[in-house]
Amino acid sequence: MNNFFDKFKLNAEKEELQTVITNIDNGVVFRGTNLWVLIFAIFVASLGLNVNSTAVIIGAMLISPLMGPIMGIGLGMGINDVSLLRKAIYNYAIATGVALTTSTIFFLLSPLNDAHSEILARTAPNIYDVLIALFGGLAGIIATSSKQKGNVIPGVAIATALMPPLCTAGYGLATWQFNFFFGAFYLFIINTVFIALATFIIVRFLHFPYRHLQ
Repeated sequence: MNNFFDKFKLNAEKEELQTVITNIDNGVVFRGTNLWVLIFAIFVASLGLNVNSTAVIIGAMLISPLMGPIMGIGLGMGINDVSLLRKAIYNYAIATGVALTTSTIFFLLSPLNDAHSEILARTAPNIYDVLIALFGGLAGIIATSSKQKGNVIPGVAIATALMPPLCTAGYGLATWQFNFFFGAFYLFIINTVFIALATFIIVRFLHFPYRHLQ
């Protein structure tokens, strides 16, 4: 029986905690390459919504670097690192603002008039979206903290769907349909909060070292 429960232990495959912290910290900042990748990913996702193509939207979610600052927020809270938390929140705000601006400009110039099913699916969040974000976030931070990362992070990016709600919010702004904007942006905030919460939970569960305030 002990051998069975040993299969669930994470310590044997756990990455060096300082390495995990450094990797997450490096993914927090949005400038240069990261910022341009985000902009192009927003265009791809917006085009996917425009033509109602699930495959294109999934591709955009794989490209997007939005997970970085969100995991940084959870890590910053989990290890009591105020500097990292501030940096993550600041870059999260920049990324959100750039993404909203990009998608709004796209839909202002787009010939799309009717909201297709891919847009409508992002305007009414429910409890299932909360659970998807929570469990996806748990999978993401466990994989990030492990030497056996595999393809979990791209899967989490697809499952938690950060890009389509932002693009749908931009569509709502561009077309003055504020019920679309608020519904989609609420879904984006839900995903953000529960991915960060999942990161915080696993960071404490794995006993990441606290950063002591001077």
